[in-house]
Amino acid sequence: MAVNEPAIRDLAIIGDRRTVAMLAADGSIVWYCPGRFDSPSLFASLLDAQEGGTWKIELPAGSARGRAYLEDSGVLESRFDIEGQALTVTDWMPMGDGCPRGICRLFSPAPRAVAMTLKPAPDYGRAAVALSLDGQTVCIQGRHWLYASGRLEIGHGAIRLELPAGEPGWLVLADAPMPTPGHAQLRYWLEQTLAEWRGIASEIKYYGPFEKQVAQSIRALRLMTYAPNGGIIAAATTSLPEVEGGQRNYDYRYVWLRDAAMIVGALVRAGSRGVDERRFLAFICGARSDDAGEPLLPPFLSLDLRRPPDESQLSLKGYAHSRPVRIGNGASRQWQLDGFGNVLLAAHLIYTHHETREHWETVRLIADYVADHWREPDYGIWEESVQRQFTTGKVIASCGLRYIADCAEDGSQAKKWRAAADEIDDYVTRHCINSEGAYRAFVGSEAVDVSAVLYPVWGYIDAKSAPMVATLRVLERDYARDDLYWRHLEQPGPEREGAFLAATFWVAQYWIMRDDLTRARRILEAALAYGNDLGLFAEEADPASGKMLGNFPQTFVHAAFIGAALDYRNAADASSRADHRRSPDDPA
Repeated sequence: MAVNEPAIRDLAIIGDRRTVAMLAADGSIVWYCPGRFDSPSLFASLLDAQEGGTWKIELPAGSARGRAYLEDSGVLESRFDIEGQALTVTDWMPMGDGCPRGICRLFSPAPRAVAMTLKPAPDYGRAAVALSLDGQTVCIQGRHWLYASGRLEIGHGAIRLELPAGEPGWLVLADAPMPTPGHAQLRYWLEQTLAEWRGIASEIKYYGPFEKQVAQSIRALRLMTYAPNGGIIAAATTSLPEVEGGQRNYDYRYVWLRDAAMIVGALVRAGSRGVDERRFLAFICGARSDDAGEPLLPPFLSLDLRRPPDESQLSLKGYAHSRPVRIGNGASRQWQLDGFGNVLLAAHLIYTHHETREHWETVRLIADYVADHWREPDYGIWEESVQRQFTTGKVIASCGLRYIADCAEDGSQAKKWRAAADEIDDYVTRHCINSEGAYRAFVGSEAVDVSAVLYPVWGYIDAKSAPMVATLRVLERDYARDDLYWRHLEQPGPEREGAFLAATFWVAQYWIMRDDLTRARRILEAALAYGNDLGLFAEEADPASGKMLGNFPQTFVHAAFIGAALDYRNAADASSRADHRRSPDDPA
């Protein structure tokens, strides 16, 4: 691994629900796309330590001593030890009335001078950096303005600052010019930001097992939500590798129908008041295509409700020399049946929990589209490069049609959707069971995919049914190690990827439905071990090295964990009530 390249496990994020900045354990900012999650980066040393750009803190004889978010917010407080004395750095992206857009950094008095270097690399390092000093303000590219409590110097494409020993210090990197602030102004912005986060946090309160971890996952989902329209991105990064040194490096800074629908489902079940979930339906409605030559919805969208740009490659060296480094995502032109099915499930949850039928016209069109197109081969839940008749897409389509039929006021609509679901069920029964009696990954294959463990969770089949028991037998034999689980990929490339954490949480849900809470908890804890100190997950884990793999933080994983934790709590509560009702003379 290149020098100064942080482990994915060591990353932290701060954000304003429009974009995020990513910090390494030493406090350096290694990833920042100003303005919006999918904008070109200003700092990207995460993907190239030399050429990507960074905001580095230089701590002489210093060591990290822990970090935590303040309250239930996206404000990060990091503690460092310098020669036995403490330095605290508070990092946040301001939110609230009168606050600038950008990054604020507040430093407690340090026992020794603290130097910082900002080396911007605009547009993923493709643009030459332009710095100009105006008094005590540095303008970067004519688009970003840096203010500081100390004297700023520029040279060789970098900005330097030294905070004197024994004095508090601060810096602000703003997206627009403003009067030079002071320490008191930053304190006010900090309080405003915390007040904004308190309002957001009041939407959901979870109590029960894994309480701290669930709260951390809910925070991650909030940080990955684009506040202007409610879009929830899959991850904040691009090209963090699923296999170090490999080519499975993708741009995940977009809104996947499947991921967002599962996230919305988790939030509804966690007891949300419905603000973000209902905005998700509005987001989907705004993305609907009325072009007869196009699918009703693409599998994922950019945050401006457009199809993401096709893939292009950057000259950055790549994390752990994993190339190519990609921006854009060519899979946006795929047909993915399961995404539509998941949207129908999410809509049903929203309608039944919040007693609303808003955006029904779009939901109705989605249901009609699924009923009319389910027979077509697609690219599957894992976005394979070839089209197949994937079993999971058929199953979620059937479930989505049945659930949304319960919301229909027009009897002919409900009849059509239930009839299509019956046809899908018959197709799955006849074509999607392999020679071992397990669910096939796709028609014609003997392989099994871990997504099948969701079939009982969706209500498609009983967890103890013969096909599910057979499926789990194959998964345990061929796709499991140390209570972690792998997905089936037809074209994984020359290397094998890590354990898929979302699927591991799904397996825990399955065992909860089998009333084996001991086994479920063991699996939950095995996957939770691959969260970092702030409860953030990447997409995958390598049990051999203990490393996180893939883009970060991965909202799909956080939603899967929340769902499993909710099921575990509910099952544990039901078991406790049953034990309480049992007479002392009843057998144990």
